[in-house]
Amino acid sequence: MNNHTSSLEFSHFPVMLNEVLKITSPFNGGKYIDCTFGGGGYSKEILKIPKTEIAAIDRDNNIKSIAEELERKFPKRFKFYQIKFSQLDTIIENRVDAIIFDLGLSSIQLDNLERGFSFKSDKQLDMAMGLNNISALDAVNNLSEPDLKSIIKFLGDEKEATRIARNIVNSRKKKRITKTNQLVKIIEESKKKNFSKKINPCTKTFQALRIFVNKEISELINGIINATKKLKPGGKILVVTFHSIEDKIVKFFFNNYSKNKSRSSRYLPEDKIKQAYLFEAYKNKVLKPSKKELEINNRARSAKLRFAIRSNTDFQYPHELIDKFKNYLELESANV
Repeated sequence: MNNHTSSLEFSHFPVMLNEVLKITSPFNGGKYIDCTFGGGGYSKEILKIPKTEIAAIDRDNNIKSIAEELERKFPKRFKFYQIKFSQLDTIIENRVDAIIFDLGLSSIQLDNLERGFSFKSDKQLDMAMGLNNISALDAVNNLSEPDLKSIIKFLGDEKEATRIARNIVNSRKKKRITKTNQLVKIIEESKKKNFSKKINPCTKTFQALRIFVNKEISELINGIINATKKLKPGGKILVVTFHSIEDKIVKFFFNNYSKNKSRSSRYLPEDKIKQAYLFEAYKNKVLKPSKKELEINNRARSAKLRFAIRSNTDFQYPHELIDKFKNYLELESANV
């Protein structure tokens, strides 16, 4: 497995690397957290610069060999933690200069057909990124039809969720759904035959199940909240998103808690309201991959990069962020 992972490392491209380096400005050194280590693309580039230190996080056990190589090469400057990034506030005491999230599946995960992320796989249904309590196999075989429908509809933005959920339940009554290609067949037969050739008919359902299995919404929300606690004043939080739900969450957080857009919070006493913002003025500018990058890595085509700069105010818990997206959080809590 380690040899397989090492070979896949070379097919992994860090998304918008030049933009990330420009924003984080590590050229004079500093302390950084790479919250989604993956193939190590961001960490390796930052470590090329003297006086930089990185704490890297990934829940995926399959990339430990890549991280261990960096730990041997930079024993005083690089440390890897196999935890969920929602726990990032537990690994360091001091505040840092920048925190980076790349929320997409890495090529290491997608290209390993044993993991069940790809439509091309004929292996067991899984989709677990690591440190999971459930897999996609558990979800499709145990979720109620109403929960399946809601998860596929709202986490995948799938218009034909009703038919897909019904057919999954009918299929599993006859035979347990254990393989990825079984699920692919059910979805394809559930979709209208004139579906667009630009997107695989399974894309949205797979996205929804992957989000549910890995609790990606709650991970993201708790991750960016805890990241904000750990930034120095003037420190930067960068998030690369790949679908609209992620982008909505990040945009709301940065926008609603910035100095120029921050609203009054009903959770704070009046004398604290004026200090409720967490970020300096947010310009709401979205960065996307260049044409040159997309020629090399077409998987980055849906990527969006947003960043915000931490203010020098005390941390105030962003309750409105939880309230705004509580429906997604409730979907992730469905019983399996």
